[in-house]
Amino acid sequence: MTPPVPMAEIWRGPFLESIHHGHAVICDAAGGIVESWGDPQAVVMPRSSSKMLQALPLITSGAADAARLWPEHLALACASHNGAAIHTDRVKAWLDHIGCTVDDFRCGPQEPDDLPARDALIRAGQKPCQIHNNCSGKHTGFLTLNRHLGGGPEYVDPDHPVQRACLEAFEEITGEASPGYGIDGCSAPNFATSLHGMARAMAFFAAARDGASAQEGAAARLVQAMVAFPELVAGEGRACTLLMRAMNGRVALKTGAEAFFIAIIPERRLGVALKITDGTTRGAECAIAAILVRLGVLDAGHPATRRFLNPPILNRRGIEVGMIRPGAAFA
Repeated sequence: MTPPVPMAEIWRGPFLESIHHGHAVICDAAGGIVESWGDPQAVVMPRSSSKMLQALPLITSGAADAARLWPEHLALACASHNGAAIHTDRVKAWLDHIGCTVDDFRCGPQEPDDLPARDALIRAGQKPCQIHNNCSGKHTGFLTLNRHLGGGPEYVDPDHPVQRACLEAFEEITGEASPGYGIDGCSAPNFATSLHGMARAMAFFAAARDGASAQEGAAARLVQAMVAFPELVAGEGRACTLLMRAMNGRVALKTGAEAFFIAIIPERRLGVALKITDGTTRGAECAIAAILVRLGVLDAGHPATRRFLNPPILNRRGIEVGMIRPGAAFA
């Protein structure tokens, strides 16, 4: 077993204060490893980076077309959104469209990360509800699929037809039998795989073309939706949204909890999967930016890139006291 390698460094003045170690894999369309750091066979929980895989049955089952879903719906099905009005208004409309309500959700309430939305709730004396959950788009996709399949209300149960369909797609596209699952923050099962398996899956998405197999067509539609609506996939100020905009729709990005990150690069037919072992988001954002610059799809000088790659650390008086920079693995 190969140990994780240094992927991001925190410098304070002339001193190396902290190091974030991790694993990363770049795969080609054939599933081969183009480049790797750390252990490609490390078993990982992709968390929200697997939402595109969980959304595949929504399309391949015919549920998306039967419900007349648009690309905006598909982007939300892949999203970990901020709970801003642009997200929650669309989720509400989608629920109405399929004849469901917030009470049908099984994701749980969450305070919005979007500050205007949070402050509006406070001023109105209201509590956040399930529609504010960052996974409410994914769960509306689950409900849409569930209506199509005729399943029971507990659609997050691992034995439910919705989750069985998700597992089947997950194992087919990663090319591996999952060793098991954990329950995600939104109560849905999150299936484990190797980092190589996850990168292989992202390369499948990168190479997918409309008009090919049902799975390829579905994958292509999801990627196109993500890059067309980066603000729906995450939100203002978030790395996924900012970096996708910086790359002008050339790359789809998706973060996951505990410092997971994926990239889908159609023009190169490459997939990237990355895990920072200490679970720190700043390390994952720095590392994925470094890999994208290394691959030539992200401009190192773009203002969005500089927010995550070599950004200054400012103290409370606004004085620059350090920086976050790529680790020795990328030297």
